[in-house]
Amino acid sequence: MDATGGVARAAESGKAADPATAPHAESAPRGGRRAEAARNDGRILSAARAVFVADPGAPIAEVAERAGVGISALYRRYPSKEDLLRHLCAEGLRRYVAEAQAALDALDLGEDPWDAFAGFMRRVVDADTHSLTLRLAGTFTSTDELRREGMLANELNMRLFERTKAAGAIRADLDVNDLTVIFEQLAAIRVGDERRVRQLRHRYLALVLEAMHVPSAVPLPGPPPTWQEISARFAGPAR
Repeated sequence: MDATGGVARAAESGKAADPATAPHAESAPRGGRRAEAARNDGRILSAARAVFVADPGAPIAEVAERAGVGISALYRRYPSKEDLLRHLCAEGLRRYVAEAQAALDALDLGEDPWDAFAGFMRRVVDADTHSLTLRLAGTFTSTDELRREGMLANELNMRLFERTKAAGAIRADLDVNDLTVIFEQLAAIRVGDERRVRQLRHRYLALVLEAMHVPSAVPLPGPPPTWQEISARFAGPAR
């Protein structure tokens, strides 16, 4: 309803607009419904991440049960399991893009290149975006939107990596695509509770960062992964 609609209709009927039926009177319940929908959506996404990272083949009903919402409420928001999986991965990509952009912004503001890069690596590990890649790659059909978001993530990743390398902050034989595999290796650590998982991931991230930062006379064996190898996993199931 627009801001003038209630007043205009009251004028046509020859009566003053009733405050109880004026547009602002509807905003509270509508706002309440929107807030509740947002809370439900947050619960659904949190539950979906936990359920599908543990078992990509789990039924969508398990997500509704874990989220504490009715299956009809879930289906109103996500008509299929594939829609939900795509949304989860899109959220992960957007988080990654935000962290890469934050690191680039820090470089623009004069932060030490290694500090900006290492901070980016730590934040991505904390965000746990690569658990989704590790568990869900190939389980759903991608979309143009996801591919665009993936290309943006790749572009920012490359810009950050190349600026860090140009500053001499990382070893010369590293490739930008090595980062994806490193993140996935760390995401594969799942031992005990969340606190312990975080401790161990950061323990091994510290070792990885040390190896990335310090020049080595011994070159890395074999070629790095290609973008085609990495992105091909999201081709989705054959139709």
